[in-house]
Amino acid sequence: MENKVVLLNFWPSSYGMRVRIALAEKGIKYEEKDENLVEKSSLLLEMNPVHKSIPVLVHNGKPICESLNILQYIDEVWNENSPLLPSDPYERAQARFWADFIDKKAFGLVRRLWLSKGEKLEAVKKEFIEGLKTLEGELGDKIYFGGDKFGFVDVALAPLASWFYTLETCANFSVEAECPKIGSWTKRCWERESVANSLPNPHKIYADWVVEHKKQFGE
Repeated sequence: MENKVVLLNFWPSSYGMRVRIALAEKGIKYEEKDENLVEKSSLLLEMNPVHKSIPVLVHNGKPICESLNILQYIDEVWNENSPLLPSDPYERAQARFWADFIDKKAFGLVRRLWLSKGEKLEAVKKEFIEGLKTLEGELGDKIYFGGDKFGFVDVALAPLASWFYTLETCANFSVEAECPKIGSWTKRCWERESVANSLPNPHKIYADWVVEHKKQFGE
């Protein structure tokens, strides 16, 4: 059976980083195509005609869209090793809950954090830190959100590790100071080969994407 895997992505995308980590955890070989989100390719428009966005995983010609949905697909199709979701139904439901929380209370605020100013920035920063503190409460004293094993929630949140430098610089705060357990968890994530090889350098995100974007659009 053919097993061709293609990832349509955009290099600074946290959502795309999730997919890269999951594929690395599973040891899946794939081709990555970096998209121009201003002039979207015909392949992207064909594979994701509804949202016209990345990431899209194309498996044997069939597209799977939305990052958390892609993670679950990867875990179900390549289920021989490195399971991301726990086997217990309740624990699986809890993992999905926290991944959804990450989307709404962390990832959903990233762009606003590095673009906002003044009172708006302070309000977004407060909301973002509150979200991290909630996640820190869930992490507790565990090594990973999944306990001793790096799992679904860890993959969902790990891409923020490459964005923390940008957010701390733009919003003038320290993740380590505000949420030390999240800070320690981030360091453990960076030590994993699947994470280190899947995330761009934090300084590259700031210099090559955020700073250039602000220059181009005068923000």
